[in-house]
Amino acid sequence: MKVKGLRWWIIGLVCLATIINYIDRSALGIMWPEMSKDLGLTEADYAWVINIFTATYAAGKFISGKVYDKVGTKIGFVLSIALWSLASALHFFAKGAASLGIFRGLLGIGEAGNWPGAVKNNAEWFPIQERALAQGIFNAGAGIGSIIAAPTIAELFGAYGWQITFLIIGVLGFLWIIPWVIMNKKSPVAHPWITEMERQYILAGRHESRKDQVNGLSLSVKEILSKKESWGVIISRFFIEPIWWLFVFWMPIYLFNEYNFSVKEIGYYAWFPYVGAMIGSLAGGWYAKNLIKTKTIDYSRKKTVVIGAVVIVVSILGAILFADTPLKFVCFVFLVLFGFQFAISNIQTIPSDLLSGESVGTLAGLCGSIGAVSVIIMNWLIPIITVDSYTPAFIILAVLAPLAVLSIFLLIKNIEPIDIND
Repeated sequence: MKVKGLRWWIIGLVCLATIINYIDRSALGIMWPEMSKDLGLTEADYAWVINIFTATYAAGKFISGKVYDKVGTKIGFVLSIALWSLASALHFFAKGAASLGIFRGLLGIGEAGNWPGAVKNNAEWFPIQERALAQGIFNAGAGIGSIIAAPTIAELFGAYGWQITFLIIGVLGFLWIIPWVIMNKKSPVAHPWITEMERQYILAGRHESRKDQVNGLSLSVKEILSKKESWGVIISRFFIEPIWWLFVFWMPIYLFNEYNFSVKEIGYYAWFPYVGAMIGSLAGGWYAKNLIKTKTIDYSRKKTVVIGAVVIVVSILGAILFADTPLKFVCFVFLVLFGFQFAISNIQTIPSDLLSGESVGTLAGLCGSIGAVSVIIMNWLIPIITVDSYTPAFIILAVLAPLAVLSIFLLIKNIEPIDIND
């Protein structure tokens, strides 16, 4: 049996995994106003719990990057989604901050693997000119998952309560494993379902970096970090990540605090900004794909990232100045998340532009780990700097976007395969 466009079926399943990923991680924030009453927890407890998630998520990004490079994307995804689905279901047994923190930590370790796994998967299954689009499709899962999560979690909570809701969403990941194992039998080189035309198209569009492909070896972390280009993408992720996570973690709390929203009202409003994220993911990948037809990879990636950063800054400033109602607020966040995803799909693709083979997952995991560190710092700051207003937090985000762009321009002179021997 041959399947036309098999690579698109594979990325479709990865996108579906990301949708499940974001349903699982969004549930806590959406249900927190009522969960906190049942468990006797405060907003400070919330910051502590989500930082446990973020800390394990940071460690998990690096660990899972190495694991994916060792066991491959097929087994890597099975391990990741099985762990995070189990962790989500275990929330059923949460009795207080300590148990909730443990389960949230397990969730972070499992969910972390989704991102380095996707970057590595795209490097295997897509020619270089299509990787940003593939990354955009994958990242669209974050937006779709968040769109679905807000109203779905609110409805499940209303019908069954928070404990059964966590149990139900935990089952989804285990169900995903079945089609993944069936569809992703082998790599494109040896997959029995791939057409010869698609196999040759994928292989012809790969680049071969000088050492890790020629010698068939993965680069060590020390070798990867010896190159300033690696630091360019790592530092960029450090600066840009809090822009996304502030809204994922704190937007439901913001709506609760500022407008006294119930769980149902949060579900009614909180989904809309992620429509912008979904559109931005696809638009950023599509835009870069078309630029690459006539421009260099370096020019295409950098121009796309700059456009996304400009949209972020303008939209955040608009929110600070004009968002005096919940509807205006979510509209401006729609634009912020559009800009973020427009840029991030290309930033996340850079590791596969710089490296290939058994090193992509490691660099992608490092980027995610360092990015998560800045999110931990931001989560710690939020309860401190937002006592009177969220404006200080929004100003910080507006500064971080240009710094992310600057990191790429200063440290990556040309986005192309690294010669590790230089």
